[in-house]
Amino acid sequence: MDILADRTLPRPLHVTIDHVAWSRPFAWLKLGAANLRLSLPASTAHGLGMTLFGWLLLASMGLYPYFVAAAVTGFLLVAPVLSTGLCELSHRLELGDAPTFENSVDPLRRSGVALIQFGAMLAIIAVAWFLLSEVMLRPVFPDPSPNLGAMLYRGFADEATRGQLLAYVLIGGGLAVAVFVVSVITVPLIIHRNASVGQAMGASLEAVRRSIPAMFVWAVLIAVLTALGFATGLVGMILIIPLLGHATWCGYRELVPH
Repeated sequence: MDILADRTLPRPLHVTIDHVAWSRPFAWLKLGAANLRLSLPASTAHGLGMTLFGWLLLASMGLYPYFVAAAVTGFLLVAPVLSTGLCELSHRLELGDAPTFENSVDPLRRSGVALIQFGAMLAIIAVAWFLLSEVMLRPVFPDPSPNLGAMLYRGFADEATRGQLLAYVLIGGGLAVAVFVVSVITVPLIIHRNASVGQAMGASLEAVRRSIPAMFVWAVLIAVLTALGFATGLVGMILIIPLLGHATWCGYRELVPH
């Protein structure tokens, strides 16, 4: 067990962080699924809204399908802040309150400044990644509208050099890992303990440090479920997004028990 304190603020925030076993992320998904069932209308509303937004983005990028190759990584970059309402629903269930959609947006009133700051940081990283993806993939796909299926499943691997492929994977994966490390419990800590962005990100770093095997498993589960959601044309995201959001809260409550 470890205690963190941010002494740069007049009122330090003390965060107790526990070590968890490598297999616990599977339990978080199970608990998250239970919370999803208990808040199905509000949770699926969040999932549907994010899915519709994803379809809109994909439609707007129709002439530039190489952006789609960055979509999975881009989603992983902004997903932490998208879980805000779902974490609040799990919190409400924990308190015995009604898990309504109206209640799920309450964090914007309580902790709006910190959430906006965190969301802006993630958005900047995601936009930078999309622009970088265009720079890296335009030489591979000079035609602005190649066959999307070929691009996703064959084209990039066939057309790109080994160096291009390695660079793309390393940069995209590195960004996703960096964001994951600083956001594991950031949103739950902001909405639950009114933490600042710096305090919450510091606590996330410590949570990862103390439970590296569990965090590795959690990251893989997030990536696999996200890939499945994209493989279904985003339809699966209607449930996958709420499941991951609720599981994020369950993981937070185990990592930060007090």
